[in-house]
Amino acid sequence: MSGAEPVEPVEPRPVGIDELLERVRAGYRRIEAQEAYDAAQAGEALLVDIRYAALRERDGVIPGALVIERNELEWRLDPQGSHKTPEATGHGIRVVVICNEGYASSLAATSLHQLGLHRATDLVGGFQAWKTAGLPVTP
Repeated sequence: MSGAEPVEPVEPRPVGIDELLERVRAGYRRIEAQEAYDAAQAGEALLVDIRYAALRERDGVIPGALVIERNELEWRLDPQGSHKTPEATGHGIRVVVICNEGYASSLAATSLHQLGLHRATDLVGGFQAWKTAGLPVTP
């Protein structure tokens, strides 16, 4: 033994949520409502609404969007998972995560990237941007 003192681990600098969002969003390209709509209509993207029930009941839903609340997202979309949804056909699917205003969806998309869903993205402005753009909503 060299007699050297053990080195204390260096704690990472705390990061605020705004900085965290900026960092995670730098890792992929987010999309606007019209582009998400067009991709879904063409069968090129799976829209996934992660809003909780009260918001869906209040504001409506996007026709054809898969509803998976945030706390189940990774389990339902992991193509290798035992609890996957039938739409989780492989790591190459293009998933567009939609929350209410486009914040939680950014963190969710990053989580999907960590599962190997490298084409996952989220909707800028979330459901509210979709609704404001005049895109289809079912009450």
